[in-house]
Amino acid sequence: MKPLLGILILAFATNICAAQEKGVDQQNDRIRDSSNNRQPAVNGGKVDTGVGRGMDFGKGRTQTPPPLPNPYRFQVPNDVLTKAVQELMRDRKLIVDETVSRPDTGLLVSQPFTFTRGSVVTTSELNRLAEVPRADRDSWTRGRYTIVVEIQPIDSGNTHVSVNARVEGRSDAVTGAEWLSLRSNGTAEQEFIYALIEKVTGGPPPGREQ
Repeated sequence: MKPLLGILILAFATNICAAQEKGVDQQNDRIRDSSNNRQPAVNGGKVDTGVGRGMDFGKGRTQTPPPLPNPYRFQVPNDVLTKAVQELMRDRKLIVDETVSRPDTGLLVSQPFTFTRGSVVTTSELNRLAEVPRADRDSWTRGRYTIVVEIQPIDSGNTHVSVNARVEGRSDAVTGAEWLSLRSNGTAEQEFIYALIEKVTGGPPPGREQ
């Protein structure tokens, strides 16, 4: 009797384990969707099968703000802006070229400012501020730019300010050193306008607060 009873107990325990294991497999195979979205062709919270949205890696990514207008409109009289531009040029180590500038008429031109030196970094810095032809030269040793600011009053309390940059690169070739004009890509102008807005208003442009 004892051997028979032992066999019956062993068989009963084996059936219970098989049933439990089968239940686990069914549970893993059937992943419940906890989302409330029940629209057709949308999986909601279940993202491993089907044709729904799945994983959205772009959600919440910071968008690049659009460029600032150039000319930029300030709600400030033109004489106040003229003074602010002169101060900003000094802050950025730009020297006003007195021979071509006309502060009374709203024209301020800086002397050429060398912003990079050395063959190692000059090419990358020039590419940051200007459109550099690939096939032209690869022996850039210096980069400089000239800032031209035009201040135009609209009325007694509003003023337009336009900024242009003349970018140049120096190439030290076998024939000698030579400064070549490059087309600005607008980065130097944007940086100057941004800094001018901060100086005049005390904060960043609207929509660009950190």
